[in-house]
Amino acid sequence: MFILGLGTAAPLQRYAQRECWEAVQKTEHFRAFTPRSRAIVKKILTGQNGIASRHLALDKLEDVFEIGPDLLHARFVKNAPLLAAQAAEHALKDADAQAGEIDGLIISTCTGYLCPGLTSYVSELLGLGPNVLALDLVGQGCGAAIPNLRTGEALLGSGKYRRVLSICVEVCSAAFFLDNDPGVLVSACLFGDGAGAAVLGAQPNAKRRVEWKTSGSLLNPADRDLLRFEHDRGMLRNVLTPGVPELAAKQVEAVLNDVLGRAGVDRGKIKRWVLHPGGRDVLAAITTRLGLSDQDVRWSAAVLSEFGNLSSPSVYFVLQSVLSEGAPSGYWWMSSFGAGFSGHGALLEVE
Repeated sequence: MFILGLGTAAPLQRYAQRECWEAVQKTEHFRAFTPRSRAIVKKILTGQNGIASRHLALDKLEDVFEIGPDLLHARFVKNAPLLAAQAAEHALKDADAQAGEIDGLIISTCTGYLCPGLTSYVSELLGLGPNVLALDLVGQGCGAAIPNLRTGEALLGSGKYRRVLSICVEVCSAAFFLDNDPGVLVSACLFGDGAGAAVLGAQPNAKRRVEWKTSGSLLNPADRDLLRFEHDRGMLRNVLTPGVPELAAKQVEAVLNDVLGRAGVDRGKIKRWVLHPGGRDVLAAITTRLGLSDQDVRWSAAVLSEFGNLSSPSVYFVLQSVLSEGAPSGYWWMSSFGAGFSGHGALLEVE
């Protein structure tokens, strides 16, 4: 499989973390927080936490504090199809491809639910053909990109599909929840909105050759409750525990060793690292565990700084950033992780 084109999209509204801090202090939610909770929010939004700003699908920042099941669902319905379609249009342009060439569409999300799924809306917006195979993947959290791409690989490998469009889209502002739980507060200060897309094909095009060589995933249900969504009063409530950074780093390394071992590739041959930047502490834990340098993870850190944690689209943003620098040919490693607890990785060969 080859990645023929990439595209990303984020809301135009960009809010600095300092702006978020100034806004939250004026709300009834903040005044109702315990002193400990207020201190947590202040530390994250005003400290050196690796995030300078986030793009949020809000007309004004104060809207994020208007929380209710119907309002949050409406925010997802309004923004998820548009962001997904925008990213897809950019990917098609990057691949020099037309919408009519797409015969498979795979969309992943975890921040909202529609039936029919997002594929129905995005197919309409893009003008895809009526015979397109449309697959909606829901509930894989931040790690969804690589399982999505692996599904595309399977479709192409069947010989029945020529061009597959892979999309991950998250409207995290449609899944914010506010209470005194530290994990909930960290989540509200960490996540942003966006979409990533890739055009996939069984043969390379005339652009830079990005070949998907092999991949793997590991699932550990025993750690499922450490990172997940739950429902509370009809709304999604994020469960984020302090052990996630070390857990993510351990899972990332296990997948890396498994895939490289099966491929017969030495870790020292990896030229570039395309890592999901879950957060400052998560990225630091992965960097330490894999023996990497700040230089190795600078693209992940840059995406985190500009957009926050975008959840599943994050690795599309990082890969696009690495490719835009004209990085060297050779083996690249792409990694994502998330709810499950699951870890995923893919070995790319770039020329």
